[in-house]
Amino acid sequence: MPIVSSQRSPSVLSALGLSRRDELLYQRLRPISGHTVRGAARLLQTTVARLEADTRALGELGLVRIERDRVVVPPLAEAVARLVEHEATTAREAGERLDWIAAAVPQLVAATTRPDPSVLSEVQPLDGELSSGGNPLQLLSDLITTSSGDMLWLRPDAWRMPREAAVAEVLAGALATGRRSRAIYPVRALKEAPDVLLARARAGEQIRVVADLETRMFVLGKDHAVLPEPLGYTDEPRVHVRQPAVVAALTMWFDLLWDRAAPVGELDLGEARPDLRRFLLEQLAEGSTDEQIAPRLGVSLRTVRRRVAALMGELGADTRFQAGVEAVRRGWL
Repeated sequence: MPIVSSQRSPSVLSALGLSRRDELLYQRLRPISGHTVRGAARLLQTTVARLEADTRALGELGLVRIERDRVVVPPLAEAVARLVEHEATTAREAGERLDWIAAAVPQLVAATTRPDPSVLSEVQPLDGELSSGGNPLQLLSDLITTSSGDMLWLRPDAWRMPREAAVAEVLAGALATGRRSRAIYPVRALKEAPDVLLARARAGEQIRVVADLETRMFVLGKDHAVLPEPLGYTDEPRVHVRQPAVVAALTMWFDLLWDRAAPVGELDLGEARPDLRRFLLEQLAEGSTDEQIAPRLGVSLRTVRRRVAALMGELGADTRFQAGVEAVRRGWL
C-alpha cells in the first residue's frame, strides 16, 4: 500500500492509498451511483473504456463496482468496514503462516548441520523408513510374528481402535510362546476400558499406568520400534526404525516410564482402583489445573478438587507449590 504523504492531513481515502486523482473521481462517482456504465461515462464526459481504466484502483478496494452494467458506489463506511475485515483476515493468515515457518525453522537448521560427505570417511543410511498406506493391523501382526524378544507398548488410546480385539488375539499368541509383553496406559483407561486391560492382563501382559501419555509407540525386541510422525495418536505417517542404537534408546525411554508408572495389583480381579495420590502430585508439580487433571485421570472435577484438598491437608501445605516440595521431601515423588 502506498505511503501517505505527510504534506497534508490524510483523508479516509488517502489513508487507503488512493491518489488525489482517485479521490476526486470517487467523489464525482458517488452522486451518479446506479447509472449505467455508459451513462456514467457520458456524465463524466469520458469514454466507457477510459472510465473502466480510471476506476480500477477504486474497484480493487471495493469502493466502486459494476453490477449488471451499472456503476455502484457503496457507502464509504460499508466499504471501509469490509476492507478492515479483509486486512484483519490477511494479517491473521500471515501470522499463522509465520507461526508455521517458525516451527519449521529448527528442521531447516538441523538439515544445514549435516556434515559434508567430504569430511567423513564413511556414511551409511539409517535403517528405517517413514511410510503411509498399507494395512496397519497386518503390518503389526507381521512384525509381532516375525520378531523375538520383549514387546513394549505405549497405549494412550488403543482401546478405542476397532482393531483392538484382533491385536489382542495376535498378542495372546505371542505370549503363549513365552514372550513377555509390558504395556503402559493412561490411568483413565482403568475407567474407560477395564475389560480391555483385564483381557490383556489375563493373557499374560504386565500393565502399569501413568497420569497421561503423549504418543503411541511399540518396540519389539531389539529390532523394531514404531512411532507416529509427528508424535501423537495417528497411524500414518509412521516411523519404523530398525537401527539398533535408536531401538535401544527408545527401549531405555520406555523403561524410564515403566519405573515411574504404577502397577495395578487389582487388575486381575477387574476392579482396578489405584491410589491416585502419586498421579495427582505429578500433575500438580507440572502446574496442571484441576480442569486439566480430571480428564487425564478419568475422574470428575469434584473428585480432583476433593483429593487435592485432602493431599494439601495431609502435607500441611497452603499452596500447590508447597505441596510439591513437601511431597519430594517425603519421597512421595
